[in-house]
Amino acid sequence: MPQRGVVLVNANEMKPPVAPIGLDYVGGRLAADGVPVELIDVSFADSATGEIARGLAGTDPLLVGVTFRNTDDCFWPSCAWFVPRLAQVVEAIRGCTAAPIVLGGCGFSIFPRQVMEHCGVDLGIVGDGEEAMSLLVRRLAAGADVDDVPGLAHRTEDGRIAVSPPRYGRTLDLPTGRNLVDNAHYLRTGAMGNLETKRGCPNACIYCADPLAKGRAARCRDPHQVADEVEALLAQGVDVLHLCDAEFNIPPDHALAVCEAITARGLGDRVRWYCYATVRGFSAGLADAMRRAGCVGVNFGVDSGCDRMLAALGRNYRCDAIRDAVGFCRRAGLAVMLDLLIGGPGEDPDSVAESIDFVKSLDPDRAGAATGVRLYPGTPMADRVIAQGPMADNPDLYGQVDDNADLFRPVFHIDRRLGDDAPGLVRDLIGDDDRFFKPAPSQDMVDYNYNDNTELTEAIAAGHRGAFWDILRRIA
Repeated sequence: MPQRGVVLVNANEMKPPVAPIGLDYVGGRLAADGVPVELIDVSFADSATGEIARGLAGTDPLLVGVTFRNTDDCFWPSCAWFVPRLAQVVEAIRGCTAAPIVLGGCGFSIFPRQVMEHCGVDLGIVGDGEEAMSLLVRRLAAGADVDDVPGLAHRTEDGRIAVSPPRYGRTLDLPTGRNLVDNAHYLRTGAMGNLETKRGCPNACIYCADPLAKGRAARCRDPHQVADEVEALLAQGVDVLHLCDAEFNIPPDHALAVCEAITARGLGDRVRWYCYATVRGFSAGLADAMRRAGCVGVNFGVDSGCDRMLAALGRNYRCDAIRDAVGFCRRAGLAVMLDLLIGGPGEDPDSVAESIDFVKSLDPDRAGAATGVRLYPGTPMADRVIAQGPMADNPDLYGQVDDNADLFRPVFHIDRRLGDDAPGLVRDLIGDDDRFFKPAPSQDMVDYNYNDNTELTEAIAAGHRGAFWDILRRIA
């Protein structure tokens, strides 16, 4: 009897679309195990319900896996929350098959119990999905117990949701074929492909959920495996990439080895890529190696240009490191994006002015001034805010502050010292400097929000490729 297969569903409908890299990796691992895998991608469908019905028609899958990348757009003031839409996708799947539904992805990994309760799902995988899904499929096919699958979230007999801790290795081993997803289509409609060179982040930023979703240690791939994946994507016509690492240069010796592996294959002249990086440990030698390997742009999420605020946010560098990193990129010919995160604990008009003046002095190709820090459960910042008492009484908080103690729906921190119109303060300090993405005054003006950004979507349709910030810079 043929082995029953697995159907994987991309439920992400954000536009411009981002290729579901996690599903590509999970699908590749299952295929290597001999498991038949099909993909249903609602990202391009006129009707998600119709696409799911067509994809599941006539099938009898062992399970249906659904990736949930973002719970919300992490952007104040829009506060767009995507969980109800996921529940509709789950309902559509349940109307077509009795197979178990398994949720996963970064958004799910931050809020597993809440998402499962909201959607009425009994299974999910927290953290890395490749090995966990492979083991779960084998257990379900054999009718064996699944409770000890690493990272498995499951509903117990008494109705509670139990979550097993993920099991992370010292290194990361991922399939390189990338042939489940139509990555060329995502290049045409989303401006870039993607890949990972590592997962996990050891930094101690007080607000960041990345360590919660992907682990607190950097788990690196073999650099030659990364080069194999670049070649596989180039064979599909995907020659513009964004690396999905939290910080490409943690650790810096691995980033250098990746660059050298790509260059040694002669791929640096065939691919253009972007990355996120930290200014700590960024060097002139690494910038040069990145450029030889095809890198064209770096996004440094520096958060602030004020040493006092960098310390308050748990950052392990100060402004002199930011200045040095920008200089290294300039000399190597790399475009630079500097992202500020305004409104954290202790922020005041003086620190904002200092940050914006500092960024202006560095002359980046582009700069962002996002106002409002999204609170995530389990982070030091959220713990501190919750300890202060009811959120509804906290003048530093915006968003869903009532009946939302677990922060499942978006809540943002903007220090009260910035006044009643923090975005207005930031816009006034930026002035007419067109290097900045200015914070929006209302949800009707979301220039710095990539979600449903009409200007960006039209530019991609006209043929622009690259990181979203770089496209918007080039068409400005």
